[in-house]
Amino acid sequence: MKTTIKLLGFGLLTALSLASCSDQFLEDKKNYDNANTDIYNYYSGANGRLNDIYAWCLPSVGDISWKTPSMGNADFAAKSTEEYTGFSNFVNPEIELTSMSSSNSVPDFFMGQQNNIQEAVYGRIRNINDCIAGIQGGSLTEEQKEELLGQVYFFRAWCYYQLVKWYGGVPIVDKVLEPVAESFTPRSSAKECIDFILNDLDMSARMLAKKTMNGGWTGADYGRVTTGTALALKGRVLQLWCSPLFNRTNDQTRWQQAYTMMKQELDSINACGYGLYRTGNNVNGSDFAGQFLTSTVNPEAVFVTLYNNIEGDGLDNQKNNRWERDIRPSNTGGGGKGAGYMLVNLFPMKDGKLPAGTGTYSKLEISELEYNPNYPFVDRDPRFYRTFAFPGFRWAYNGDASLKDPNNPSDGKNYVLWNYVWYVDVNDQGNPESGNSFGADNLLGSKASIYVRKKSDDLDVNGSPLYQYFANDTKGAAPYYSAAPLMEIRYAEVLLNLAEVACGAGDMAYAVELLKMVRERAGYTAENNFGLQANLAGDQAACMSAILYERQIEFAYEGKRFDDMRRWMLFDGGATQPAGAPSTWTLSGWGGNTCSYLGVKPFNGQRRENIEFRTADKYGVGGTTFDSDPLLKGGGVRPAGVDFRKADIDTQLQELKVWYQENLVAHEKRGDGYDSQHNLLYINFRPKYYFLGLSSGVQNANKGLPQTAGWEDYNNGGANGTFDPLAE
Repeated sequence: MKTTIKLLGFGLLTALSLASCSDQFLEDKKNYDNANTDIYNYYSGANGRLNDIYAWCLPSVGDISWKTPSMGNADFAAKSTEEYTGFSNFVNPEIELTSMSSSNSVPDFFMGQQNNIQEAVYGRIRNINDCIAGIQGGSLTEEQKEELLGQVYFFRAWCYYQLVKWYGGVPIVDKVLEPVAESFTPRSSAKECIDFILNDLDMSARMLAKKTMNGGWTGADYGRVTTGTALALKGRVLQLWCSPLFNRTNDQTRWQQAYTMMKQELDSINACGYGLYRTGNNVNGSDFAGQFLTSTVNPEAVFVTLYNNIEGDGLDNQKNNRWERDIRPSNTGGGGKGAGYMLVNLFPMKDGKLPAGTGTYSKLEISELEYNPNYPFVDRDPRFYRTFAFPGFRWAYNGDASLKDPNNPSDGKNYVLWNYVWYVDVNDQGNPESGNSFGADNLLGSKASIYVRKKSDDLDVNGSPLYQYFANDTKGAAPYYSAAPLMEIRYAEVLLNLAEVACGAGDMAYAVELLKMVRERAGYTAENNFGLQANLAGDQAACMSAILYERQIEFAYEGKRFDDMRRWMLFDGGATQPAGAPSTWTLSGWGGNTCSYLGVKPFNGQRRENIEFRTADKYGVGGTTFDSDPLLKGGGVRPAGVDFRKADIDTQLQELKVWYQENLVAHEKRGDGYDSQHNLLYINFRPKYYFLGLSSGVQNANKGLPQTAGWEDYNNGGANGTFDPLAE
């Protein structure tokens, strides 16, 4: 039976929104509501429609949705990885997502808000198709048309990529269709969708070549997509198609084709001005941190959303990056994000090797350096210190939070994080479930054991702050926000995507060279082979494992890990198939189990716990107010904060370790959940989640749309779905 989707019946509605684009190339704030086709006869009008596409399609720092991928927040994707603790519904063993009801429903990335063109998935695509048709039919010069169309085709590909990575095959709508109630479009195969996306990206790359392959956009146009952006996304799409999720037999043809294309196209990406961010003065990972704090032309920023921190009312006030406010401790005006201790333990030691005792990557070498999980900050990878913040670490910012609350630390330029805790009852100190603890420096009940500081506007790194704290804000808007850009694709990903397909195609030597480039920017040198073990060029499984490990570290809290875990089926190795799945879903490549092949411990069956640093027993218990810190009241003296601008980092960290030994106690704290009887619960990602089913709302609105295999068909009494995402 022909499979179909009902088309959304919207007319041309294109409010020029400035929600997430740069000031420079969105200066024209005309209203394009109910615009007619005549606007496409003028460059300013057609460019205004294009700017509207940017505004609605650029990724944002908000939680994961149909509009935007995960960006490192503690959303249900990131909380299904090592980055956070606390079960999301994807990994909660007590909850199984369903497509039959609104309760515990599978997330809807397919429809969105059906009756709002800008908030509906296919409404957004309709807008893009209208823009393509309008520009093609307008009277602009061919050069102007290609400049504009190249950008629009990229965003159509971006929209479909976001759909395909979740669902496999989806309906392909490539033109504006009349809003007829009986009009339907079939659900295409995943292969057809991949080919469609690749074709759009090839057109985008070709059309933008003249404008962007001479170093990229300049001046007011910086931030627009380029030939390099299109080819970088193409590489990600090819990588997805090669991965076990879609390539159950490990078809070598896919790897070889992807490798050939991506290697050839790297020169074109480079010609657009992209490369690893470097300053020539990398101190303790400062280049790694600094790449996220460059609001001007940044070679790392292959696909970027620009922001500002403009104060006041109006559309411009919507263009703020709230990441900084989200991660900063509460005594600096933020909400704070607690890092998962599992990931803390997984970061390499300073020799580039795995810490002893992690037990996660069995094919990778263990460091000879001693690792004590009670003092996890000693002798670590330089990126470690730019990803996490511990008690005693400097975390400078521009502002004075004591103006908001006089009990907060006052000097932002010299702020040191002191987030150790104390208890008011000695009987609670050893209880991992007790919440009866209070944080130092007026953190009190709003504290995290270890903070995420990735992508932070650290004043010690960035002398021209993009984030400023003001105490007089009443709207919860700009004064607390940042102008730091958001990179969805950065050059390090381009290199690691290429490394992965090179390894899959059997050229491990080239893959290792790419790994070395990424590690060199992090701070490793050739003296110890950039921290890489010697056998990677001759052992494909170990090489692939090293690449995935590098991605886990390099892209921590950037929203990439969950997609990688799904692509490589790392929750169970792909060994278990959902009920009703076709026999072709059986993983026959990689020995039938990707986890075994890679030497990676399956994520299912594990738990993630937290750790806290509390005041030593000699100080006793404390009270519930900012001035009841038993360490300070008991005569304890804090050392100077660890300053990563200084070359003597090892000495500083050893001194902090000694201070911890004398003044603090490391103790396990509850991470993942317990059942009603306080029994430990363990991660359980169901096999059917590798491809999402369509929610009951989507199925109800599109009666002819087939359900994904492995999921219940709402329109057929809960019978197993019939659509096969792997069928070509």
